[in-house]
Amino acid sequence: MPIYRIAGLRVKIENCSGRTAKQAAAYLDPDQGEDNIDIRINVDASRIARAVKKHPELSASDWDYMLSGDDFYTNLLRFDGMLLHASCVVVDGVAYAFSADSGVGKSTHTALWLEHFGDRAYILNDDKPAIRMIDGTVYACGTPWSGKYDDSVPETVPLGGICFLERDTVNRIEKAPVEKAVFNIFSQTVRKLGEKKMENLLDVIENIFSKVPLWQLGCTVSDEAVEIAYGAMKRSRTEILHEI
Repeated sequence: MPIYRIAGLRVKIENCSGRTAKQAAAYLDPDQGEDNIDIRINVDASRIARAVKKHPELSASDWDYMLSGDDFYTNLLRFDGMLLHASCVVVDGVAYAFSADSGVGKSTHTALWLEHFGDRAYILNDDKPAIRMIDGTVYACGTPWSGKYDDSVPETVPLGGICFLERDTVNRIEKAPVEKAVFNIFSQTVRKLGEKKMENLLDVIENIFSKVPLWQLGCTVSDEAVEIAYGAMKRSRTEILHEI
C-alpha cells in the first residue's frame, strides 16, 4: 500500500484508489519503506457503503476521499496539528490562511492575492490545509484533501496569520477578539471527537493562539482588500520575529 508524506508525517493509506489516490499522487513518499509510519488510514468498504446509503447523492469515490480526510485530520491531533477549513495562500515564503463559512468568498479573496503578487504567490491549499506546530513553529501544510478543484501543493510553510473573513462594504482588518476567534476555530475544524481527542484539539488551538496572530477581515472584492490584509499581517509577523 502506498505511503505518503503529508504535513511532515509519513502516512500509509490502505486501499487508496479513485479520487483519494489521484489527489494524493503528488504526496507520494520517495521512501516506501514500512519503518516509522506515523498515521495509518484504512477506509473499508462497509464504512463507505453505509455513507453512500445515507447520502446517495455522493459517489463511493467521494466518500472514500472525505472519510480518509476525516481520519487523517483526527489522527493529526496526536502530532500537534489540526484541520482548518480555509484557503491558504503563500507570499514570499510565508503562508496566510483565510477562513470562513462556505460561500463567503475565501477562494475569491486569495485569487486576488495571486493577481496582486503574481509569481511571488501561490495557493498552498484551497480548502483544508493542515496547521501544525513543529519544533515550536506553526506551519501551514498542503494536503491531498483540498476541495473539488484539487488546488494544493505538498509543502510545509511557516504560517504568518489566520484571518477570519466576512463580507463588507469597506475594507478593514483588526485583531480577532479571543472569544470570537475560539468560536471561529471550532466552527472550521473537526468537531466530532471523543473526550481525549477534544482535549488534544484544545491543546493544539492554545498553542496556535500563542504563536500566530488571529485576525478578522471585513472586505470587498478589491485590490485594496489585499493591500490592507497583507500589510497588517506582514507588519505583525515582522514585529513578532524581532521580539524572538
